[in-house]
Amino acid sequence: VQLQASGGGLVQAGGSLRLSCAASGRIFSSYYMGWFRQAPGKEREFVAAITWSGGRTYYGDSVKGRFTISVDHTKNTVYLQMNSLKPEDTAVYYCAARNGVRFGVRSYEYDYWGQGTLVTVSS
Repeated sequence: VQLQASGGGLVQAGGSLRLSCAASGRIFSSYYMGWFRQAPGKEREFVAAITWSGGRTYYGDSVKGRFTISVDHTKNTVYLQMNSLKPEDTAVYYCAARNGVRFGVRSYEYDYWGQGTLVTVSS
């Protein structure tokens, strides 16, 4: 499985941004797709995850109500819609995939990773 993240950029606080993660290779219905982020000097943090079928989602506490994860099977792409952005959302965002039976919130639980895309939120 190969993952390609894109969509990062510079945005003002309160603004919105949509990240994309294009997936290729053999992706099974049992896969979970996730987004993580890592700010300078901090550990990688779980943001959100979705079943490849799109039926279930799970969010980190810091983004609940502001971010929405979704999947478009016609494009084999996972999206992260980020609204009401805050300066503390500034980080490199990574998409990841795992083949499992439950949501994973630890980075070591994911088998495949895309390259990061930088999101900078100015105050």
